[in-house]
Amino acid sequence: MNLASRIILTLLLATPLCLFSAENNAMLVPASPPSPASGETRSEDLQAVQRVLESKVLRQRLEGIGLTPAEITAKLNRLTDAQLHQLSLQLDALMPGGNPDMTTIILILIIVILVLIIVAVA
Repeated sequence: MNLASRIILTLLLATPLCLFSAENNAMLVPASPPSPASGETRSEDLQAVQRVLESKVLRQRLEGIGLTPAEITAKLNRLTDAQLHQLSLQLDALMPGGNPDMTTIILILIIVILVLIIVAVA
């Protein structure tokens, strides 16, 4: 198999990978922030914030500016219900596409497998 046919085969096999994308959600932004009584309770908001704080990248970033996990928890506990709810809503807006880390890992694995197949065929 010559170089041109290898490139064409690689492009044909890699093209479907471009069709996969992370989940995208679109919605209208409310004119004013909803009140905490509109459905979510403080504990649900706190869980949502803590779920985002479990992200490795965010944790490293917060540690980089000198915050320990205990300080972060103390600061979260000092927030009012309205502030915590607003933070929860803003964090949801920051990550509308889902978890990009898993998508990236899967795409890299597929590319590595395709390269190995092409090398094995040659």
